[in-house]
Amino acid sequence: MIITKTPFRMSFFGGGTDMESFFKENGGSVLSTTFDKYCYVNVRHLPRFFDYSTELSYSKTERVTDIDAIEHPAIRNAMKMLDMHEIRLTYEADLPARSGLGTSSSFAVGMLNAFYALKGKYASKKQLADEAIYLERVLCDEAGGWQDQIAASFGGFNRIDFNADGYSVHPIIISPERKKRLNDNLMMFFTGFTRFSSDIQKANHLDDESKTKQLKQMLTLVDEAESILTDQSKDLDDFGRLLDVTWKLKRQTGKSVSTNNIDNLYDKGITAGALGGKLLGAGGGGFLVFYVQPEKQMLVKEAMKDLLYIPFKFEDGGTQVIYYGPEDYSPLEDK
Repeated sequence: MIITKTPFRMSFFGGGTDMESFFKENGGSVLSTTFDKYCYVNVRHLPRFFDYSTELSYSKTERVTDIDAIEHPAIRNAMKMLDMHEIRLTYEADLPARSGLGTSSSFAVGMLNAFYALKGKYASKKQLADEAIYLERVLCDEAGGWQDQIAASFGGFNRIDFNADGYSVHPIIISPERKKRLNDNLMMFFTGFTRFSSDIQKANHLDDESKTKQLKQMLTLVDEAESILTDQSKDLDDFGRLLDVTWKLKRQTGKSVSTNNIDNLYDKGITAGALGGKLLGAGGGGFLVFYVQPEKQMLVKEAMKDLLYIPFKFEDGGTQVIYYGPEDYSPLEDK
C-alpha cells in the first residue's frame, strides 16, 4: 500500500501567463506558494476476490473490469500511461475540489507519485510535474496552465518562469521572519462557489489583443512582487497593495473571472481594511485571499462573517510518499 500527501497551491501573481498559448510567444512567470492543506491518495493492488478488477473512490465510487470503462479521465489515462492494473485507489482532501487551489493537479501529481511508488520506482519532482502536465493538458485535453502541477510537485514559495523551452523553478529568498509576517497578514475565505477551472479557461480563452496586453501587464508585476518580498528595505504591505492591482487586471482578462457576488465580497474586504486581495485560481468562485494588517483582521473577519475562514501556513515539502508498504504483485498474464 502507498499513501501520498500533496499540497494545494496559492497563486499570487502571474496567473494566466502560465498558459502555453501565451508563454510560448511572450514568456511567463508565476509567484506562488503551497500551504498546509493537502490531498491524500491511497493506492494498492486490489485482491482478486471480486468480480471487478479496479475500484476507485473519490467523490463517487467506480468498480470496473476494464480500464477503458473508468469514467474519471485523469485516473483512466494515468493507469494507461503507467500500465497500472488491478488497482484500488482512494482520494480524500482537506479542501473541496474545483475551488481555485489547483486541486485537480495536486491529485494528478499525488496519483502519479503513488503509482510510481507502487511499481517500486523513483520519480523526481520534475518528472512528476512534467507527466502531470502531459496527463491533464494532452491526454485529458483539459484547458489550463502549467503552474498547478509544478507547484504541487515541488512545493514551497517559488517563482516559476516559463518560456518556449519549458519552465524553471526558483525558490523565493526571504527571511523566516519576513515570510512569517507575510503568512500572518494573509487571510483566506471560502466563497462556497466551486467550478471547473478548465471551463473558466475556455470561457476566458485568449482571443484578442487586449487580453494579451493585460497578461503582459500582469507579468511585469511578478518582478515587482518578488522585489518587495526579497528586499528587506521595502514595505511588505506593498505586496498587499500590488495584489489589488493584479486582481483588477485579472478581472479584465475574461467575463468569467468574477461575478457580481465575488465583486461585492471583495469590495467588503477592502472597505473593512484589507490592502488588497484576489480570487484564487482561474476565476468564477472558490477562495478569496486578502492581505490584511493585524490590527484590521477582526474587522475583515466580521465583514466576511458569512464565509468560512480558513487559517493556513506555508509549506515546503511538495508531494511526498508518507507511507510505503511494498507488495508482492504478479500481473495476471504471468500467473
